Amino acid sequence: MKISLFATCLSDAFFPRVSEAMARLLARYGIRLTFPEGQTCCGQPAFNSGYWVEAKEAARRLIDAFRDSDYVIAPSGSCISMIHHHYPALFRDDPAELRMARELAEKSYEFSQFLVGVLGVSDVGARFPHRVTYHPSCHGSRLLGVKDEPLTLLSHVRDLDFVPLPFAEDCCGFGGTFAVKMADISAAMVTEKADHVRETEAEVLVGLDMGCLMNIGGRMRHRGQAVRVMHLAELLYEGVRMADERA
Repeated sequence: MKISLFATCLSDAFFPRVSEAMARLLARYGIRLTFPEGQTCCGQPAFNSGYWVEAKEAARRLIDAFRDSDYVIAPSGSCISMIHHHYPALFRDDPAELRMARELAEKSYEFSQFLVGVLGVSDVGARFPHRVTYHPSCHGSRLLGVKDEPLTLLSHVRDLDFVPLPFAEDCCGFGGTFAVKMADISAAMVTEKADHVRETEAEVLVGLDMGCLMNIGGRMRHRGQAVRVMHLAELLYEGVRMADERA
């Protein structure tokens, strides 16, 4: 069975440690991820800006890159929700391309969704003695429906002190191109989100999308909030290593 990593733009360009953590964690379950080099952006920035022709070109490259994969896993609910919900719209007038788009959607999963829903893993054996809060990104939770999986994984991490984030369902203000087009509104939204993180007195903010975490983390650093920002895969892998060292 061929299980492939879809690294996504942000993780590949700015946060490669996220994909590395995901790959190393899955390797503990006998999964050796492949990395098709033809993969590129999912096309979401172009799609959200109304450039559907350009978005279709990016989508075609991605569909072709993962044509032979049995599963495609990404550290981003946003990018996977783009494939699930918007690829069919892009190719609705071409039956052959629509079929291939749906095939990719059916085998594509966000990391925690795959770990819990496909592998049936809820406890990775991690230990993480820190106060942690969780931000559920809009696309992952609302469009893709990934809500319980990350919380299930966090609930089984030993010594982790979980604190619910007030108004967790509120958007952080990133929204891809929204943060550029509506900069003032976006800044107000992320400031409010940073305020809620501060209320939790958490040492660590964890999430599933590096776009959201980059936005919130940047605002907190600007304000001098000493909160570590981590993707869920990073936290789990670091926690596994910590547990192994203790054993």
